[in-house]
Amino acid sequence: MMWQQVYDPFGNAIISTLVAAIPIVVLLGGIGLFHMKAHHAALAGLVAALAIAVFAHGMPADKAGMTAVYGAAFGLLPIGWIVLNIIFLYQLTQEKGLFKVLQDSIAGITDDRRLQLLLIAFSFGAFFEGAAGFGTPVAVTGAILIGLGFSPLAASGLSLIANTAPVAFGALGTPIIALAAVTGLDLIDLSAMVGRQLPFFSVLVPFWLIAAFAGMRGMWQIWPAILIAGVTFAIPQFLVSNYHGPWLVDVVAAICSIGALTLFLKVWSPKEIWVSADGTAPSAGGAGGGAHVGERHDSGLVIRAWIPWIILSIVVFCWGIPQLKTALDGISLVQWQIPTLHNLVERVPPVVAAPAKEAAVYKLNWLSATGSGILISAIIAGFVMGFSPLQMLKTYWRTLVLVRYSLLTIAAMLALGFVTRYSGVDATLGLAFAKTGWLYPFFGALLGWLGVALTGSDTSSNVLFGSLQRISAEQNGLSPVLMAAANSSGGVMGKMIDAQSIVVASTATRWYGHEGDILRYVFFHSIVLACLMGLLITAQAYLWPFTEMVIHHAPAVAAPH
Repeated sequence: MMWQQVYDPFGNAIISTLVAAIPIVVLLGGIGLFHMKAHHAALAGLVAALAIAVFAHGMPADKAGMTAVYGAAFGLLPIGWIVLNIIFLYQLTQEKGLFKVLQDSIAGITDDRRLQLLLIAFSFGAFFEGAAGFGTPVAVTGAILIGLGFSPLAASGLSLIANTAPVAFGALGTPIIALAAVTGLDLIDLSAMVGRQLPFFSVLVPFWLIAAFAGMRGMWQIWPAILIAGVTFAIPQFLVSNYHGPWLVDVVAAICSIGALTLFLKVWSPKEIWVSADGTAPSAGGAGGGAHVGERHDSGLVIRAWIPWIILSIVVFCWGIPQLKTALDGISLVQWQIPTLHNLVERVPPVVAAPAKEAAVYKLNWLSATGSGILISAIIAGFVMGFSPLQMLKTYWRTLVLVRYSLLTIAAMLALGFVTRYSGVDATLGLAFAKTGWLYPFFGALLGWLGVALTGSDTSSNVLFGSLQRISAEQNGLSPVLMAAANSSGGVMGKMIDAQSIVVASTATRWYGHEGDILRYVFFHSIVLACLMGLLITAQAYLWPFTEMVIHHAPAVAAPH
């Protein structure tokens, strides 16, 4: 039986919006204010979302229940599957002592903790975002930073802050591709528009990252290296997004940034070398001085230490290639239409241009999933490192035990997100942002931020709010390309506070149970950067010369009905 979403169940937009916010308040308040364990807060938020969906929005209980099951399944595959297997690879390298060698080899590039952070969290993390997305960069960089001696809070929080500027073009452009699909706007126009927004922040974020770790004084001491890392990422990001498309933006930009920064550090070092991983105690030496924080190893051992991560990079990149993904899906994809839910929930205006049925098909792409590529790379690396199959099985079991609560949390988080989506609770919140008149460009960017904070994914946020952004832009006389792009660009700043990413970070750094500390650490950075993005979008909407950046092309196809 078809059920249509209701966006103002109380006949009062303010009351309906406040009620719709209850699940988010329960979830984030439980983690950030009441210091609840993440899986407890997630389950409490899920219960609140189900109650609001059924008793406030009138969603049939069977549909609400199946939506939660659908979301939990999506949380385990692909998200949880990535976390489990990346931690498995990390555990293998730890057991062979090669992660310590990797840590020392990074210290061999530079002893300075600020520069290590810049290289790993920003430049190296951006490559994994571009190749895989879905939590992979935070898991990898968080684990590496812990190995380098950063505190769990710093490793988690700083990895989250760094993983912002690349997000809109993550997983080989998936968020932009999804945005084009739901808005009917031209893919290349959307790619180009996002590429005229994010490069400003690709330069800003590395400065912000180092300031968050080392303070303003510590940041200014290494400003040439920060500028190199940011500019050599931002320029390729602009060029590839505007003249090629969304697919390889992050991969190309990250490789340029890694290469340029590494070469620059061969010929330059700061006057003070910060060897403390807590960001407070610089050494007293001059240029190139200070104690060396890593042991020297012969080149053969260093190569062995890097091989697992090189294998991971190659396999994950290949797994993201659309042609290979399609081929793997052809032999492994299993799909289920969710009973009582598939095409039985309808979104209605003003969220969409015309009533649209919501598909609910669970795709078990067990071979083409990014997590499967990570598992394969871990197995290959395990054999290269000298593990037997039985040893790897034992390590895998220990890893599963280690991350069990993280997997439960991620499943509950995604269940909550899916319930808010299919019940229309998310649209109630979105409509509140869309009714802000001439301030809409600012709040449109914050709508993208809210979408990612709710769903944990820039792709999901674009699917949720992309159509609403286009409709609201046309009603306010704004470029629909500008505002659709703003949803994705604003969304990247929500990536650091979404509960899913925080759980991935806490798991990678073995700091499970401290998600509230991580949330409090990054929340200020997230909201301020989102507001700065809102100001940029507002300037592009109204203020010359920023208005010259805006694309006003007509859509390539009609908006979906």
